This record gives sequence, structure tokens and C-alpha cells, in this order.
Amino acid sequence: MSARLNSAQPYALGAFRIVVGLLFTVHGAASLFGVLGGAAGTGGTIPAGTWPGWYAAVIQLVAGALVLLGLGTRGAALIASGSMAYAYFDVHQRAALWPIQNGGELSVLFCWAFLLLVFTGSGAFGLDRLVGRRTAADGEPAAEQAPLTV
Repeated sequence: MSARLNSAQPYALGAFRIVVGLLFTVHGAASLFGVLGGAAGTGGTIPAGTWPGWYAAVIQLVAGALVLLGLGTRGAALIASGSMAYAYFDVHQRAALWPIQNGGELSVLFCWAFLLLVFTGSGAFGLDRLVGRRTAADGEPAAEQAPLTV
């Protein structure tokens, strides 16, 4: 059974990346463009250039889209993870220590999900794999995309 699960790992990781990237992208789009309930569910937008909300929304939109597509996944995920760590420690932890007390569960979950993608890469279905194959065909070394084994 373990061999079967290991063979499906890149596909599960690819699906995970797509879902997390989509949710992050939509979160940024809602804050920037007022779609899908808008910023904080009020239907509004975050005023351009305001710190840190507008910049966080831009990171959510751009990094989320890159992760969704699987293009530059590791770099985009690192930036997204860092932005969510900042959101937790600067915004949420002021209210209380534990995420359940301060409303920071989403920031913590996004932070750790993106940190996982930094170390695992895009998995299946990502444009990173196409770029890697093209690079390998040109004679340059391609990024390793093999499943993790313990």
C-alpha cells in the first residue's frame, strides 16, 4: 500500500498546490477588486498603497496565481509563507497568543501550507515541470521532481 501511495504523491501534491493557490488568489482578488464579498466580507476594497493590507493583497493575488499555475512555485510560496507569518505575528498575535483566540488560524494554515510547498515543489500539473522538461531537453540540468521517500 505504501508503494501505491508514494506513486500518487506528485498528483496529490499538485492538487494540494492548486487548491491552496486558488484560495490565496481569490483572497487577494476579493481584497483588491471587491469581488466575492470584497475586503473583510464588506464588499469594499482596500485603498491602494495602504500598509500592510494592500501590499498583502497584491502578494496574495500574484503569489497565489503563480502557485496555482505551478510557475516559480518555490519562490512564490516562500514569499507567500513569509507574508502570512508577518500577518500572524504583527496583526493577530497582538490580540492573544493562540490562533484560536486571535482569529489567526487562516494565516497560520496558509503560512505552513506554503512553507511545505517551498520544500516539496509544485508536484504534478505544474508549469514548473514543463519548464524543467524543456530545460532538460536543452541539455541543462532540470530540477528534481521525484516523490519524497523516507
